[in-house]
Amino acid sequence: MDVGYFLNQLLEELSNLKFVKNVDFNTEAFILKGKAFIDDHHFLQVYYNSKTNTIAFSLLKDNNRIWGIDYDYLRGWHLHPYTNPREHIPIKPKSVKQIIMDFAEIWGVYIVQK
Repeated sequence: MDVGYFLNQLLEELSNLKFVKNVDFNTEAFILKGKAFIDDHHFLQVYYNSKTNTIAFSLLKDNNRIWGIDYDYLRGWHLHPYTNPREHIPIKPKSVKQIIMDFAEIWGVYIVQK
């Protein structure tokens, strides 16, 4: 999938989340990097490389991962669960829409427990 298409999907899905306050994404050739800001301490960091198909979504609090979903050539698709974000749990492939839905669900659980 090319970077422009990935970005369009990402922005479409993030626009449905009322708790996302602002976004800042940059593309260069085949790479997308950026953040979706939630508040002063929390943001979703996103990385995509269309050449390697690497995908990384990480929910961070003060630059510490609290949840994530990634795909890379070595480990395949995997989850960094909210209960232990250093762990790598293999998962089935997910679309951008599915990842953002998971992110919204985790944010809801996080807010309730906070």
